[in-house]
Amino acid sequence: MKGQLWSQNERSNFLMDAKLNGAFEETDQIHTMILMRKGCLFVFITGVCALLYMNCDMNSIHLIQSYISRISPVKEKATSNVSTPATESRIMFVETTDNMEPTPLGVCAVESAAHQNPDKQIYYFMKGFNGNLSQYPQTEYRGIHLLISVKNVVILPLNATELFEGTPLKSWYLKVNPKKEKYWIHVLADACRLALLWKYGGTYLDTDIISLRPLPIANFTCPESRMTFSNGALGFPNLNHPFVWNCMEEFVANYIGDIWGQQGPRLITCMLKRWCNNKDPGDLIGKECNGISFWITNRFYPIPYPDWMRYYDPWKKEDIEETFSDTYGAHVWNYMNSEKKKTIIAGSGSLIEYFSKLYCPNAFNNLIQS
Repeated sequence: MKGQLWSQNERSNFLMDAKLNGAFEETDQIHTMILMRKGCLFVFITGVCALLYMNCDMNSIHLIQSYISRISPVKEKATSNVSTPATESRIMFVETTDNMEPTPLGVCAVESAAHQNPDKQIYYFMKGFNGNLSQYPQTEYRGIHLLISVKNVVILPLNATELFEGTPLKSWYLKVNPKKEKYWIHVLADACRLALLWKYGGTYLDTDIISLRPLPIANFTCPESRMTFSNGALGFPNLNHPFVWNCMEEFVANYIGDIWGQQGPRLITCMLKRWCNNKDPGDLIGKECNGISFWITNRFYPIPYPDWMRYYDPWKKEDIEETFSDTYGAHVWNYMNSEKKKTIIAGSGSLIEYFSKLYCPNAFNNLIQS
């Protein structure tokens, strides 16, 4: 009996195990079916997204993705409390008019910077840009489409209200009346470059600087003459650099909009004197002072602004090599050309044509030579 009882218990246990195993198998089957249904749903959703993606403007998507992935993290760094400032290697340009078709020279400036600095992202902030490239057909906006075809160029809207948020420039911008400003386009550009350098870090270049060589990553200023330091090319790769903040404070405290260069070269020169406690910052050219390098004039201004028309004269190759042997970017002083309105002419043999052919071939072939 005992043996038979044991056998019955064994059978009971066996049957119980069998039922449990069956239940597990049934549960596994249900899970498998659920997973298969989820997989089908995932494939369906993916297909729908793909169709929607194909119908969207690809350039606008690229623009938004670039903006989110590259600019947004910088904002987080700029507002965080870190002991070692982040170093950014981007190069930035600004357009403070509502014009969405840059001049051939403007396109050349951005393109040449991109070609000479393939390891850096090139940002072109445009006040007139609404963020949707599909609204700017290629037939009417050739320059913009040429630029977005360059791999490391990103076009972004320039929203001054957002840009100046959290800076001393906000109060000034809310009070100033652009219609009453004599040099508003230039003054706004002076302010924007400071805010961009403060918030994002990197290098700022004017849109009439043709890049001839790769730019090193450094805190730098560059004099246009012994006694005047220009703001046409500024480098502050470290986020939240105190010199830039001091410049923004001075910009607001002693704002005089009807004096040409007051918020630009005069401001930078004044602040460098304070930064180095030196009444003659020209003594520091080629040296470094409190973490800022004073580059030699030839880095960006080998031809002084009174001689700007030399860029439109024919040059011998040996003279070009000698004059620009240590130049990162040639500032062609386009503001001086506002009255004469000289253009880059194909076949003229001018210096600016030579630079355009060599350093911005897309702009030359499609906007100048065509």
